[in-house]
This record gives sequence, structure tokens and C-alpha cells, in this order.
Amino acid sequence: MSEQYSCEFCSNYVYDEEYEAYVCIASMDEDELARLMQFRKSVCPYFSYGDEYRLARKQ
Repeated sequence: MSEQYSCEFCSNYVYDEEYEAYVCIASMDEDELARLMQFRKSVCPYFSYGDEYRLARKQ
């Protein structure tokens, strides 16, 4: 069973001041983007959990 993750928790989902909106900075080509948009239930292969405390735990 695959898990569905929300873009809001991904470290690739950042605020772009130029567009004044959150955008995905993962490097995807047009085919990959179209596949993700077509199959909303699929899991993004570029999802990386945005854990801002990861470095603090290693200290």
C-alpha cells in the first residue's frame, strides 16, 4: 500500500517571492509533471519530508 504525502510537508515545496506563492522546486521534466497531474493518487518520487529538526537531533 503506497502512502499519499501532502506537498505542504515536502522540503521541495518552498515560497517563491517573485510569484508570491508556494512552488515545487523538484527538477521534473514535462512527462513526469503530466503524469503526476493526471494521476493525483500517485506518490511523488521527489517527496522529501521537510524535517527542520533533523540537524539538531544529530548534535
